Amino acid sequence: MTIVATEHGTGRRRPELAAFLRGRRARVTPADVGMPGGLRRRTPGLRREEVAQLSGVGVTWYTWLEQGRPINASGQVLDAVARTLRLDRSEREHLYHLAEVPLPPSAEDGPADLPEVGAEIQGILDALDPRPAVVYNARYDILATNAAYRALFASPAMRATGRPNVLWSLFVGAEEDCPVVFRETELPLMVAQLRGGYGRHVGEPAWESFIRDLSAASPYFTSLWASGDVVTPGPRVKTFRHPAVGELRLTSVSLSINGMPDCRIVTYTTADEASAAALATIRSLPGGP
Repeated sequence: MTIVATEHGTGRRRPELAAFLRGRRARVTPADVGMPGGLRRRTPGLRREEVAQLSGVGVTWYTWLEQGRPINASGQVLDAVARTLRLDRSEREHLYHLAEVPLPPSAEDGPADLPEVGAEIQGILDALDPRPAVVYNARYDILATNAAYRALFASPAMRATGRPNVLWSLFVGAEEDCPVVFRETELPLMVAQLRGGYGRHVGEPAWESFIRDLSAASPYFTSLWASGDVVTPGPRVKTFRHPAVGELRLTSVSLSINGMPDCRIVTYTTADEASAAALATIRSLPGGP
C-alpha cells in the first residue's frame, strides 16, 4: 500500500492566520460595533485592544494570536473573536482551520452533518447515466445517486441497516453480500482514505460517533483503523460482483464539488467490453431504471 504522509502545516497556517485576522479586523469599523470612531485613528478598522475587549480576551493573548505565535485557542474563544470580527460561516470555518481547532457543529448543520445536494448536482449525476455516479462525503455517506448507480449497488446490507453509508454496508453486512471483490485489498484502502478525511474533523461529534459505532460493529474495521494508514482518493480500477451477472471491472474517478467541502462526485466507467455488456444487462433487469 502506498502511504501518503500527512502534513499538519502548522508553520504555514500561523502566518496565514495572522494575515487573515488583520484583514478581517481592518474591515470592521468602530461604528459597526457601537464604538466612537475618534478623530485621530490611524487604524482603518478596529484596534487589537478593541477586538480583545469586545471578545472578552486578554490584549496580549489576542496580539500573539494575530502575530501567528504558536498559542492554543479554544473553540469558545475563537467563536467570540469570530462574532467581534463579524465572520460569516465560511470565514468562521477558515478561522478554525487555520487555528488548528476542531470545528464544532453549527446550529445551521443537520443532526448528521450532511449537506444537501442541489438540483444542479443531481442533474449532473443523471446526465452521466448510463455511467453509475454518486456523491460521497469524506465518510462515504451516500448523498445522491443516479439510476445506474442504484441498479449496480442495490446492497442488501444497506437496505438491512437503513444507513446510506458505503463503509457501514461493507463492514457490517454479510460478507457474501459484499459487492467488492478483493476485500482484503480494497477495504484497507477505503479505511485509509477515511482516516485522511478524519484528520480534518477530529473531535466533531458526527465523525466521532461514526468511528465509534463502526468500530463497535466491526472488529475488522477496528483493526484497519488502528493501523493509522492514510491515502488520498485517486482513479482506480475496481472489480465488483453483481448477483445477476457476476464480476465486472470499473474505473472510478473522483471530482470535487465547489461549495461542498469534503464532498466529491465519483463516476464509474466500464474497463472492458465484458463489463460494459454486464452493466447493460443489469440496467435491463425487471425493476431496473
